[in-house]
Amino acid sequence: MTTTASDVDVVFKALADPTRRALLDLLFTRPRTTGELVDEFPHLSRYAIMKHLDVLDEAGLIIITREGRHRWNRLNAMPIRLIYERWVSKYADRWSQSMTQLKRLCEDDSDDRAARDR
Repeated sequence: MTTTASDVDVVFKALADPTRRALLDLLFTRPRTTGELVDEFPHLSRYAIMKHLDVLDEAGLIIITREGRHRWNRLNAMPIRLIYERWVSKYADRWSQSMTQLKRLCEDDSDDRAARDR
């Protein structure tokens, strides 16, 4: 699956909002109807939650299906995984390598000090 810079931008923008991240956290546990999600945010209107869900849908972060009068929202973690593979993992690898080198230096220094103390 090819991901364009535009696709990634849309996902990052969707994830930038704390309410949308909270919605995704709720959907991580299980699919929920829009009504259930609205009930979780009593300080927001139904309209506001629907707008947030539309942004998440446009970013491909949720899958919406309709069953009768209910609109079910399900997490689609694939865009987050693609961002992880493209951005996070390569930087985490570099950080991990640096930490491993630091650990070795500290252990070598500790071994040198122990040898001197004998």
